[in-house]
Amino acid sequence: MRFALTEEQTDLVATVHTAIAKRSTTTDLRAAIAAPEGYDTALWQTLSEQIGVTALAIPETYGGVGCSYIEAHLVLEELGAALTPSPFVGTLLATQVLTAAGTPEAGALLERIAGGATAAVVVPGSDVVIDASGAEILLVLRGDQAHTVDPATATVTPTPALDPTWRFATVTVDDPGRPIGTVDPAYVTTVGATMMTALQAGAAREALERTVGYLKERHQFGRPLGSFQALKHRCADLLVQVETARTMSWAAAWELTQPTPDRQLIRAAKTWCSDAFSQVAAEMIQLHGGVAITWEHDAHLYFKRAHATAQLFRGDT
Repeated sequence: MRFALTEEQTDLVATVHTAIAKRSTTTDLRAAIAAPEGYDTALWQTLSEQIGVTALAIPETYGGVGCSYIEAHLVLEELGAALTPSPFVGTLLATQVLTAAGTPEAGALLERIAGGATAAVVVPGSDVVIDASGAEILLVLRGDQAHTVDPATATVTPTPALDPTWRFATVTVDDPGRPIGTVDPAYVTTVGATMMTALQAGAAREALERTVGYLKERHQFGRPLGSFQALKHRCADLLVQVETARTMSWAAAWELTQPTPDRQLIRAAKTWCSDAFSQVAAEMIQLHGGVAITWEHDAHLYFKRAHATAQLFRGDT
């Protein structure tokens, strides 16, 4: 099977990439993390209102763009490359849950998301909820039944994480909420695992690019570090990991759009991308040397993101 982006998909990736890069000149990653919301609200407004990322995977019937999940997956990959904190992960997961529910009640919530509302999903068995803080729509899964709960009636407690680019929280819900349809819990985990591969593939690619750039600039014994054969071989091995991870991630995204997704394939993609990203992040620190273990350098953030994404959605997909 050959994976290649259409012209529209290429334009979407370029637009998201440009928006992230442009905004980072005024609000860098650390400033976004330190913001009260935990992310750059101006960038999120651009992504959601001007580019319409939240509406991508929503049918036109509900005010969406009418694209497939794949387009949203490509946006995730770009956000993952820059480690950009945003409510998109929780909102996209909620979008897929509501689409799977397929009821008029779910459709009404999809219309709100298409209009820019943020959302989060409380998944049974999970200790934390992604992007629950500040979510305008809160979905709670109880068995195979999905309910919508007024966020004002829930107790949402932010949970500090080793990786500061994530926004985790614990959620206590006493209100039974309103049923909106039936959703297979295993499907929700499958969606989450697929989404993680996008974040991992994008971050692994960027980590390698930064490492190669550093090896070209840093000199030792009058020569660029990148000219040493042993380091060339290590980077070549990492490139194989990065390219294969991206292929596996795209395969998982395509599989998720099928009537009956192959969960075994998606499980394999998540495992491969987790291992690949972890290896690239570890080598990023090694090949950068002493500067990589300083707080000011981003290498430790990529390493922490690799660990976090490897742990998330590890269940039986």
